[in-house]
Amino acid sequence: MINLISDTVTHPTPAMREAMMNAHVGDDVFKADPTVNALQEKAAQMFGKEAALYCPSGTMCNQIAISVHTRPMDEIICEKLSHVYQSENGGYAFNSWAGIKLIDGERGKITADQVEAAINPPYDWLPHSRMVVLENSCNIGGGTVYHLEEMKAVADVCKKRDLRLHLDGARLFNALTQTGDSPQEVGALFDSISICLSKGLGAPVGSLLIGNEEFIAQARRVRKARGGGMRQAGILAAAGVYALDNHIERLADDHRRARQIGEVLAELPFVENIRPIETNIMFFDIKKPMTAQDFLDKLKAHDILAVSFGPQTVRFVTHLDFTEEMLGKTLEVLEKMK
Repeated sequence: MINLISDTVTHPTPAMREAMMNAHVGDDVFKADPTVNALQEKAAQMFGKEAALYCPSGTMCNQIAISVHTRPMDEIICEKLSHVYQSENGGYAFNSWAGIKLIDGERGKITADQVEAAINPPYDWLPHSRMVVLENSCNIGGGTVYHLEEMKAVADVCKKRDLRLHLDGARLFNALTQTGDSPQEVGALFDSISICLSKGLGAPVGSLLIGNEEFIAQARRVRKARGGGMRQAGILAAAGVYALDNHIERLADDHRRARQIGEVLAELPFVENIRPIETNIMFFDIKKPMTAQDFLDKLKAHDILAVSFGPQTVRFVTHLDFTEEMLGKTLEVLEKMK
């Protein structure tokens, strides 16, 4: 079976499983798991930050960041396709009693001028603009990436207007692979960063929240209150260490394979348009009267799985477990649909 539903469907490689089996562990709630500590220190150093916190999921990382950075009646500014708005079950309101202001950006990206314009004046009847969230790369935007100068312009506005700036970097290493920017350059711009280990990097579980020592100290307390304190988590953290050491450079292969699929999709008569392919995510629309489900059914008959995003829109995501052989079969099946 070829699975293009998401880059979250990957399995640990044999070498990653071996690292997990051999992990040294302790009780992480007492900060006594050496492998978790090593993972957190490694991530913090990569981004030039003081500390990091290992969490079960990217959503938890984002929600903890919101809780630490905001107070009730504060407002978060983000693009309308952002994961924190679209895919985290309204957690900003449920967990933090914060509001949200959506910007109509470009495929998930916003500009410094748009952020400036979205900041509320200090009226009693308006929420306090407190936090900006960028997503890089943006999933629903189609794997779109921010370049360093774009993020720096937003960071300058946030610094000038005393707003906290958080980066939802679930697929940040995909973005950095595309732009060539370094983690330390990005780290210098943000008050907090979340990165997922369980997407393009191929670990089975876990994400990291990164920031300064004071921020992470507060984040640990919030994580505990949310039920995220884990015990011998080093077995899982070992997969994250392995992923950071071994699975970043290979992300370029996922991007190349996505572009190759896109080239064939562009030739199919029933494909109406394809969003620009920047990383490992492809969104494309199917011409009526065919529907996205019709197309997915045709693929499934050839043991290829994908997912729809509406009646006419399909998403493909390449990843660690999507091999060169699978690419060849996928291209062959698509070619036969011409």
